[in-house]
Amino acid sequence: MRIRLVLAGVAAGALLAACFAPADDPAQSGAQSGAQPGARPAAPPADPGFSVVATGDVLIHPELTGQATADGGGRRDYRPLLAGIRDTVSAADLAICHLETPLAPAAGPFRGYPEFSAPPEIAGALAATGYDDCSTASNHTLDQGGDGVNRTLDDLDQAGVRHTGSARTPQEARTPLVLDVHGVKVGHVSYTFGFNGKQPPTEWVSNPLDANAVLAGARAARAAGAQVVIASLHWGTEYQHEPTADQQRIAQRVLADPAVDLIIGHHAHVVQPIEKISGKWVAYGLGNSIARHSEPHGDTEEGLIGRFHFTRTGRGWTVDRAEYVPTVIDLGPPIRLRTAGDPALNPARAAQALARTDEVVLSRGAAAQGLTRG
Repeated sequence: MRIRLVLAGVAAGALLAACFAPADDPAQSGAQSGAQPGARPAAPPADPGFSVVATGDVLIHPELTGQATADGGGRRDYRPLLAGIRDTVSAADLAICHLETPLAPAAGPFRGYPEFSAPPEIAGALAATGYDDCSTASNHTLDQGGDGVNRTLDDLDQAGVRHTGSARTPQEARTPLVLDVHGVKVGHVSYTFGFNGKQPPTEWVSNPLDANAVLAGARAARAAGAQVVIASLHWGTEYQHEPTADQQRIAQRVLADPAVDLIIGHHAHVVQPIEKISGKWVAYGLGNSIARHSEPHGDTEEGLIGRFHFTRTGRGWTVDRAEYVPTVIDLGPPIRLRTAGDPALNPARAAQALARTDEVVLSRGAAAQGLTRG
């Protein structure tokens, strides 16, 4: 779903209120509505809530660009790579990606690890897949300096994908991202553990991870009108399934505070557990969404789509359904991102991915807490 800006949602709400204001004459109002005199008014429909999906690292290695070039007949087209998750992503009311790599000029140069510089066409492919918003704070945010940050955000803007975690100006850095999702204002904040030893050109260009900083950003989003706040955290140890003590400490601190409703994590490039803390969910690591490591490990080609449904209660908004959809990067050829249930995926590979993913994701008791596989 393509989300609306908050101001657009407010204006639309005012217009609808004007269009459907009650008539001055109650009898006339009843006649127009078809209601019978003395009839009990129909109960308002139940609040349906809204759904959020989030996916793992978008890590554009050179092999993916080669596949996109082949798919585009000489022009880079990343949409076929991502087509296997498009139905799941686009069905959500709010779809969030994590763009880990900075984007290059259209003519390049394009580079992979250790200092990424990805083709700009990936931004349009993310939009075409159904993403509304991307977090951009990662250890690779500064790989191409301030110019890389600016290009990345410009390209996302052009594609119509909102973003948070890095900024082009101090004002942008101070302005919380608050999205209108079916009339509910949802804030999104993004933080990273570091920048691979690089010093930010300015203190506001991207958000370093600290529990107090996350809570300050979430409270700023609340002050800007957010009713729900989601935190994207780039953290943990690469290729390690178990969350670190630091991840657990930050999650406990952040979720104990009413400012944050959900944590979605990235960076490890493998799947990590999901659990409930203080009545709220943390997905420690969603694994890779799309990547092609030079030395695939099997689990580096496995990821998650986290799917969370929010509903209104007497105490505000809460997740009443939490699901995970396992994904696999099918190395082909051709390279394709698929859900583990895709019949095009080799059955033995699908079974291996499901078994490993289930074991990791549920290792901290999430099944008993209500998490299901979607």
